Amino acid sequence: MANTRSCPRTVSTMIAFLTLAGTNARRTLAAVTTLLFAVTCMAQDNTQAQPQPPSPPDSQTSLQASATPPPVTETIPAGTRFALVLTHPIQSRYIRRGDDIYAQITAPITLGNEVVIPPGTLVDGKVDKLERRGGRAELYLQSLSITFPDGYVAPVPGPAVLESIEGYALTDPGSRRIVGMFALPAAGAGLGALIGHSVGKPESNVTSNFPPGCVGGPPFCTSINTPVFGTQGRDAIIGAGIGGAIGALASVTLLFSSHHFFLDVGSPVDMVLRQPLTLEQNQVEDAVRQSQQQPVAVQPVARRPVPPPPPPDTGLPPSTPGTPPTVIPGVPGPGGIPGPPIIIPGTPPGTP
Repeated sequence: MANTRSCPRTVSTMIAFLTLAGTNARRTLAAVTTLLFAVTCMAQDNTQAQPQPPSPPDSQTSLQASATPPPVTETIPAGTRFALVLTHPIQSRYIRRGDDIYAQITAPITLGNEVVIPPGTLVDGKVDKLERRGGRAELYLQSLSITFPDGYVAPVPGPAVLESIEGYALTDPGSRRIVGMFALPAAGAGLGALIGHSVGKPESNVTSNFPPGCVGGPPFCTSINTPVFGTQGRDAIIGAGIGGAIGALASVTLLFSSHHFFLDVGSPVDMVLRQPLTLEQNQVEDAVRQSQQQPVAVQPVARRPVPPPPPPDTGLPPSTPGTPPTVIPGVPGPGGIPGPPIIIPGTPPGTP
């Protein structure tokens, strides 16, 4: 740029020198010199104005880029079954959409004769929704990822479904329903006993003359009070039994009407791969090698929950209340003094 800007100035200087030249020979020499210098400056300007062609790429860099091969992959086909075990409990009452579910692979996944996913590999999923079908639970996940022992994370394409083994999804009625389960039979038995006692006949005394048909007072004729037992105690027991049975039926209905469930740590679950899973071979080999050298502890599978045994059959619901003893006043003797009372013992709770 400096040469380009100095050319006009130099040409102007040469023209001024040409004007000041005295003789014809000097003028001719100065004119020729000025013309040559002007042509040289114009040639330099044209050369600098022409665009420069792009420099060729670095051959070594292009060779290195083309020499890097793509990673070798292995594909687990769709339909492959994964055996998992939960490492954190699941309580459907408190889990919301988007929460995490954690599990571990218990059995190795193989391709041919080679292990591609070693046991102990962690599985992390995002919850979409939870459902319960009898003793099974179905966990629908938005996404799922597999974390290998060496830290390699492989996302599982598409949504996934985890299904528990039969008998592990326990009903979770909640604290209020549990209180109602115990309160309903007791309330039913108490209400039934109250109704039975109110409709039963009370105890009474029947006064009659002795001997029959006598007229007058003692000693020719005396009165005898004969106690008549009422049915209130018997009717109270019957009412308590009926009310307790109705309350027990209502408590069972209350228990099994809950849709919430609970899966404890160690509950086994299965997952069927819906789409093929692609893994990098070198990452898989490193993970398998590391798991062989340092095996990962796998969460043991819990035993299948066993429901509690039913209570012994006593003829009445266990919550049936007993009846108090019945006291019958004694028969009045001579002088109106009552004799010893008659006591009928009551029934203990649960006695038929």
